[in-house]
Amino acid sequence: MPKALVVGAGMAGLAASIRLARLGYDVAVYEQQSGPGGKLNVLQLDGYRFDTGPSLFTLPELVTELFSLCQEDPAAYFQYRRLDPITRYFWADGTRLTAWADPERFAQECQQVLGAPAAEVRAFLQQAAAKYRLAAPFFLQQSLHRLHSYTRPTALRALLQLPQLETGRSMGSGIDRRIRHPKLRQLFRRYATYNGSHPERAPATLNLIPHLEFNLGAYLPVGGMYAIAQALEGLARRQGVHFHYNQPVERITVEKQRATGLQVNGSLLAADQVVCNLDVFYAYHRLLPDQKPPERTLRQERSSSALIFYWGINRSFSELDVHNIFFSEDYAGEFSALFADRSLHADPTVYVHITSKQEPQDAPAGCENWFVMINAPSLAGQDWGKLIPRARQHILAKLERMLGQPVAARIVAEQVLGPEQIQANTGSYQGALYGTASNNRFAAFLRHPNFIHRIRNLYFCGGSVHPGGGVPLSLLSGKIVADLIAKR
Repeated sequence: MPKALVVGAGMAGLAASIRLARLGYDVAVYEQQSGPGGKLNVLQLDGYRFDTGPSLFTLPELVTELFSLCQEDPAAYFQYRRLDPITRYFWADGTRLTAWADPERFAQECQQVLGAPAAEVRAFLQQAAAKYRLAAPFFLQQSLHRLHSYTRPTALRALLQLPQLETGRSMGSGIDRRIRHPKLRQLFRRYATYNGSHPERAPATLNLIPHLEFNLGAYLPVGGMYAIAQALEGLARRQGVHFHYNQPVERITVEKQRATGLQVNGSLLAADQVVCNLDVFYAYHRLLPDQKPPERTLRQERSSSALIFYWGINRSFSELDVHNIFFSEDYAGEFSALFADRSLHADPTVYVHITSKQEPQDAPAGCENWFVMINAPSLAGQDWGKLIPRARQHILAKLERMLGQPVAARIVAEQVLGPEQIQANTGSYQGALYGTASNNRFAAFLRHPNFIHRIRNLYFCGGSVHPGGGVPLSLLSGKIVADLIAKR
């Protein structure tokens, strides 16, 4: 039986290991952390449970299809529910908007609350759906670095309809063409943060992202987001995949331009295929020290990071739901602070995620588990010892002002995760959540490929390579790698 070794048990590594096992490989996964998930992890704190990383679940079929591939009933091992509402939005002037799961109801809400024409919102979401149908098969579901990919009908359709994808426009200008209300413009610009980018620099193609939530749905797994990692690890084990935790890989061994295995704890492990789910920057600088790194690719601008406060709150807030956004009054200034000043804005947009709204066991009775996040720049020598306490003050003042009631006095448990810890805990270079930023029109083509031409039998998956970061794209990168190996 051929042998495949996988570096890292993040979402992409889990997906790749399952698919390789189905291809007939004897698969082993080596992970430096104590369990699966990568950035998707869990924290238990004084009776409160928190998902530490990704908090939004879309495209659940990318998870369930792995069970179907293995001829298992997904519902027997993994359940999830559709969220309605999706998100509650708050502005400093007292405006509150509910993003309902039904697109038509959301459009009507925008008209009633903001005075924005429902037809305008409806048309924007329809355009987002059209972009997704056109772009996803070409840009997300296959390698962009194989000539064969450009001869497929999906590629020809996408290339012939580039004007519809608006690759020459920024997200912001694409939104402004169709949306007139300033609050809705701000709401839809927020989706640039889903891949850690600047809405005035990222291509308007990314305005397809709202389609995933409003037209296809936002979900929460039963048991929280970490249930995804647990379910996929269980599936992989049932397929014969072996997991080795607390086992950092020291080197990917290469002989005669072919990957031959891994070095772990000084021992050499032979393999027919090697799949690396480590951030590609560290893959070269730590695991492939004798190979020439693609410096131009590795020097690309990194995506934003995050500053997260995990707060155990000793009461419940009826006006909040699972996902909540408290907008900055100076959105342009906030993005300028992130990407130009490489610092934190004094008036950040605050995201509050509360799984106990759907999973009561995540907090003591009458209490809530608040995952409170603001976007942060990737690491560039900042003094986080000063920035984090200041940000905490700004966040609490903002929440108390916009909710009209005390929050700080309600915090009974707390832990903090900043860019430095994200880099240390997850191996994400400079603490960037999504690898490179998508701050230019060619971003999709400039991400590192899922393979290296000059080294056979070595493949890359995860958020730092094609097609990008986040749970859905990481799962797709694992699929792309397995497809490449199967074809070769």
